[in-house]
Amino acid sequence: MRSVIDQSTERLQMMSPCGFFYGLHIRYALPLLHHQTYPQAWIDHYTEEAYALRDPIIAWGFSVVGTARWSEISIPDPFDILGKAAEYGMVYGLAVALGQKQSRTIASAARADREFTDGEISAFSDVIHELHVLTEPPKSLTDAEIEALRCIAEGDRYAAAAARLDISESALKARLASARTRLLARTTTEAVQRARDYRLL
Repeated sequence: MRSVIDQSTERLQMMSPCGFFYGLHIRYALPLLHHQTYPQAWIDHYTEEAYALRDPIIAWGFSVVGTARWSEISIPDPFDILGKAAEYGMVYGLAVALGQKQSRTIASAARADREFTDGEISAFSDVIHELHVLTEPPKSLTDAEIEALRCIAEGDRYAAAAARLDISESALKARLASARTRLLARTTTEAVQRARDYRLL
């Protein structure tokens, strides 16, 4: 699945001359997966100023489902975040929002030279929709996966967790690997956190 996500991300990069951002399945204010390729100087400035809490694109993304050009979004921007973005070459942009509010996906892309065309917006939105569907969080885990994650969450090392569950260490690792795959987690620690976030543990 990671290779498919990587391929889709590369497609988005080709569509976004000045970079893009996506946050997939935002729950409890955190996305399941996120990626951005905006200029690093802008990312640093955006982070330092905590613009995510005031960004009109993010606010728009939580209030509607659909697509829009940045210039079409009428949500107030008292901190002139879009104006400051233009100083970093991100003059024109698009935004995409989809999914339920409890698992919202928000994405945007920028360019310096002109507005995105309807066709470009549609193509970008299609890829974001594919990523949203592909990364839908599981509604449940198997009992075996939950038991294995719970042991690690409670501080057991692999050998102790395997002994506690009366299985081999390799069987424990297989259960944890399965849980990581289903939760799209790179590490077991990340899998434990996601399982907790999704109320699966």
